[in-house]
Amino acid sequence: MKRTAILLLLAASAPASARVVSTQPHGFEISETAVVKAAPEVVYRTLVDIASWWDGNHSYSGNAANISIDARAGGCWCEKLSDGGSIEHMRIVYAQPGKVLRAQGGLGPLQGEGATGSLTYTIKPAAGGGSEVTQTYVVGGYLRPGAEKLAPGVDAVMSAGFKRLVAKVDGVAR
Repeated sequence: MKRTAILLLLAASAPASARVVSTQPHGFEISETAVVKAAPEVVYRTLVDIASWWDGNHSYSGNAANISIDARAGGCWCEKLSDGGSIEHMRIVYAQPGKVLRAQGGLGPLQGEGATGSLTYTIKPAAGGGSEVTQTYVVGGYLRPGAEKLAPGVDAVMSAGFKRLVAKVDGVAR
């Protein structure tokens, strides 16, 4: 837990990137798009196999193998802890295989704030083959440190995760 807290603090001090679409006093939006070689169905299967691409350093347990997504409305994006405890990071609100996965909740430091977010992955066929994948995280509510201070760190973690997802999908496509 201490390692995770340190990493979150370091990420929070990262400079803003172009992926921060907008920041308002009580919220922000980050978004990123990539084209991958895999078909939409492969992208979706890889996305929901979160343990295969999420960075364990951005988890409470320190191990991505403890994280899972139950890809159905009402399903849990959850993490098991070694002492028998568990964490609900997000709740799945929209699951359409090969097209959309949307979850609501607060990841990382957002979980302890009076805020929530909507994280959406959209997948569509790309011109010329493969898929276009977009990750969008819209967060709003009461954020004690301020949205403008949290947005760059959340963006850094989410962007790194998105890059790992894209690399994993491209590895599966070959």
